Amino acid sequence: MTVTLERTDAVAYVTWGDDENRFTADWLDEVDAVLADLAAAPPRVLVSHGVGKFFSNGLVEAEITAAPRRRAEYLIRIHRLLATVTTLPFPTVAAVNGHAFGAGAMLALAHDFRVMNAERGYFCFPEVDIGIPFTDGMSALIQAKLSPMAALEAMTTGRRYGGPAAVERGLVDRVAAPEAVLETAVEFAGSLSTKDPSTLAAIKGTMFAGPVARLLADERPASPVSP
Repeated sequence: MTVTLERTDAVAYVTWGDDENRFTADWLDEVDAVLADLAAAPPRVLVSHGVGKFFSNGLVEAEITAAPRRRAEYLIRIHRLLATVTTLPFPTVAAVNGHAFGAGAMLALAHDFRVMNAERGYFCFPEVDIGIPFTDGMSALIQAKLSPMAALEAMTTGRRYGGPAAVERGLVDRVAAPEAVLETAVEFAGSLSTKDPSTLAAIKGTMFAGPVARLLADERPASPVSP
C-alpha cells in the first residue's frame, strides 16, 4: 500500500493505495505528506481513487479497540484528515472505484463530489450493525453532506448501497462503468477547474464550519467508530 500523488497541468491525482487502503499509521503518514505537497502547490482540481476492489475500508480495528489514549490520538488524526479534505481550496472529486466502508465512505463524502463504480463495490456505514457509534464530528460531517432522510437511512440501517442506489440517495453524484470511473471523475473535475480558489475556500469554510469545528474540537473523542 502506497499513497501517491501525480500531477498534470490542472489535475492532481491521489491514489490511496492498491489494497483495502485502511487508515493505518503508515498510511496516514503518507496521506499527510501528500496533503502537505498539495498545500504547498495547490492544483486546479483534485481527483482521488483507489486501485482494484477498494476505495477504502476505513479504520483499523486494533486502533479503535486500543487503550483510551491511543484510540483518542488515532481518532484525532482521522478527524483532522476529514476536516482537511472537506475544506481544500480547490474542487475535489472522489472516484469511488470499489468498496467504501465506514471512515472510507466518510473520506469519500469529505470530497466535494463523488463518481462511483456502477457495477461493483458498496458505499456503507456499518456502525449500527457492529455496535460502534459515530463520533460527534463524523456524525456532523455525514449529516452536512447528505439529506436528512438519506443520512437517517445510511446511518441507522447500515445499508450497503451499490452505485445506482447511492446516486438515488445522494451519496454519490453519478456512476460510471468500471473501466470509466476515473476518466469520468477527471472529466467532472475538469469542468470545475476555473473556479476561484480563494472564493471556493471561503465558501467551503462557511458551508462546513459546523462539522469541521466538531471534527477538530474534541481532543478526546468519547466514542470509537467502525473500522
